[in-house]
Amino acid sequence: MHEINPSGSVAVCKAMIFAAGLGSRLKPWTDHHPKALALVNGKSLLQRNIEYLQHFGIRDVIVNVHHFADQIVQAISFNKGWGSSVTISDETDEVLETGGGLLKAAGYFSGADFFVVMNADILTQMDLSEMIRQHLTKQPLATLAVSERETSRYFLFDESDVLCGWRNIKTGEEKIARNAGVLRQKAFSGIHVIDTALFQLIKRKGKFSMVDVYLDLAGDHIIRSYDHTGAALIDVGKPENITKAESLFP
Repeated sequence: MHEINPSGSVAVCKAMIFAAGLGSRLKPWTDHHPKALALVNGKSLLQRNIEYLQHFGIRDVIVNVHHFADQIVQAISFNKGWGSSVTISDETDEVLETGGGLLKAAGYFSGADFFVVMNADILTQMDLSEMIRQHLTKQPLATLAVSERETSRYFLFDESDVLCGWRNIKTGEEKIARNAGVLRQKAFSGIHVIDTALFQLIKRKGKFSMVDVYLDLAGDHIIRSYDHTGAALIDVGKPENITKAESLFP
């Protein structure tokens, strides 16, 4: 089992950044560029998240690519990974969504106990080392970063912060994987700490979401939340949020 260094950084850990999405919400930028290279105060989302991971001692990163994949590959090469060792997971033939993309990259995490996953279009000041510390202490199959904020889709947790289901408040759709007396809805922040044992449990193939994976497994396995309410987080998936992000992330 890995430990946290006294400095707060992770002793040994790898990460994956999901950067293959089409970024349809970020048009017109994504008509000619990948979402991950959208700029916030002169730095791309990808660079900012690679540097965010570095702050917690994580310098081995795999990035999946699909939409304008060549631009991401060129940016990583030109900037020498912004100081990190960056591997490409090529999904140019077909975007595999978050679950399929992670499964395709499974070999990269061989030999590791756990790893971090995050979306390229999320910027945050959340204390990742504290999230990892909680994961290592409680040892669930996965820990999901969540916060108290308004959204249309929520994960549902019991009073012990164990994942029980999912709800779409716009459509009324609800999926319950584990029975609980009280369900608390929390907004998922697109950051995961995952035990590598998860790979052996995934039964889906091809294109699928990590949300579906977690709901498949939540009935028989413990998946926990890490609530970072109060720490800055913004989804830079919409043009209007670029301006908001620039005020939070100089």
